[in-house]
Order: sequence, then C-alpha cells, then structure tokens
Amino acid sequence: MESFYRTLAELEEKGEGAALCVIVHSQGSTPRNAGSKMLVYPDGGIAGSVGGGELESRVIREALEAMAVGKPRRIKYSMTDPQRGDPGVCGGQLEVYVEPVIPSPALVVIGGGHVGKAVVHLAKWLGFRVIVSDDRPEFCTPEAIPDADEYIPGAMANLPEKLPITPWTYLVLTTRNAAVDAEGLPVLLKTAASYVGVIGSRRRWLTTVKLMQEAGVGSEEIERVHSPIGLELHAETPEEIAVSIMAEIILLRGGGDGKQMAN
Repeated sequence: MESFYRTLAELEEKGEGAALCVIVHSQGSTPRNAGSKMLVYPDGGIAGSVGGGELESRVIREALEAMAVGKPRRIKYSMTDPQRGDPGVCGGQLEVYVEPVIPSPALVVIGGGHVGKAVVHLAKWLGFRVIVSDDRPEFCTPEAIPDADEYIPGAMANLPEKLPITPWTYLVLTTRNAAVDAEGLPVLLKTAASYVGVIGSRRRWLTTVKLMQEAGVGSEEIERVHSPIGLELHAETPEEIAVSIMAEIILLRGGGDGKQMAN
C-alpha cells in the first residue's frame, strides 16, 4: 500500500496523470474485495489490480475514458452470466470508483521574445506550470523571463528528450521565423501534447507547411497545429497577443464556444 501511494506522489511530482480505480463495494464471490486498487496510465499500462481478466479490461477502458473527459465515474458489475454481458462467472457483484488523477497543466513557451515573455507571465498567473525553451540561451534565463518555473535552453527538436510532453502539456511557439518552426515542429507533432500553437501570419504558416511537407511530414500531423495562434481579438501589443493565445487554450480546455456571455 505504501508503494502504491508513493507511485501517486511520484506522478504528481513528474506532472504525469493516471486514473485511480478502487473497488468500493463487493458482495458475494468476486475476484478482489472492497479496497483493492489499481492505477491506469494514459498508455493503458497498470499498477495494482482489481481482479484481472475481462473485468480488469473493462475497468481499464473506463479509466482511459475518465481521463479523456476529466471526470470520475462509478461502475457496477455483476459477475454471474457472461452470455448477458457480465465480465465473469464468480457469482457476486462489485462496484468500482474511477477517479482521474489529472496533473496541473504545463505550458511550454518556445521562443523567449516579447510575446513569449508576456505569455509566460499570463500563463503563470492563470495557474499553469510554465516552462521556457529557446535555442538562444540568453533568451532562456530567469533574468530574461522571471516568471517561469523551468528553463530548457536548446534546439526545439531536442525538447522531448529533456521534458515529458503529456496529454496535459500545451506547446506555444512564439518563435522568430518559419525556418525555426519547420525544423523543430515535426518532432513535437509526434508527442502527446494537448495543444500545439504557432505564432505568425497566415503567409508565414503556409511557408512553414510547405517546408514540412517537403521534409515528409504528413497532413494529419500538420493539422494538429493551431496557426495563426490565438483568438481573433485584433490584438497588437505582446500583452494583448498573450491574452489572445491563452484565451484560445482556455476555450479548448473547457470546451467553450467563444460566444459572448450575453448571447
């Protein structure tokens, strides 16, 4: 049990997620008793057990769905008759509580210029864990950008080697040109990041797309990118652009529709 809770603490420290599955009620003959626990990871891997077999497979599916929507659920199972859909023949009944263990969202700002600095400041205020990365070391320091939690200087393409990029990671590219984007983006698009946004005009983005296509990047990966980044607010200053970017991320995280509240 101590090891189980240590694993939960380590997940939190690493900013990674899982789903906690607990048998909260059992009656009659069941594979495991009330209190049995299992962790389900985003890739479907597990730690612990709620009984094995078809029952466990079903709980894993429920756990993955719970992580996807970010809401807990309770599932009742009868272990009597597989022909009517039961996951076993033990003869008892049990109930499993599934709770997503969702880490604080991480926002990675790639490019420490004026807009990047403004995004870092706003994202930190909004409660994100904020990481800054730039291939120019002087733009990736606490002196240049004082509000970040972590600084990772180096090429964009090397970022996944230095930082876990999970479904709770948001990537914001406030970079200086299309060539930098086209070189680093292909690797990022293979990660599990929830959001990948790229700053710049439509013309710049079309240039980036052309360069990536020439390098063999597929259309499905390219379509993951939000560019031009942010909501249309007619923003001009770095601070206004940061509001536009973070508004889009909040909209997508919460499933909003972007309509005026008065409508």
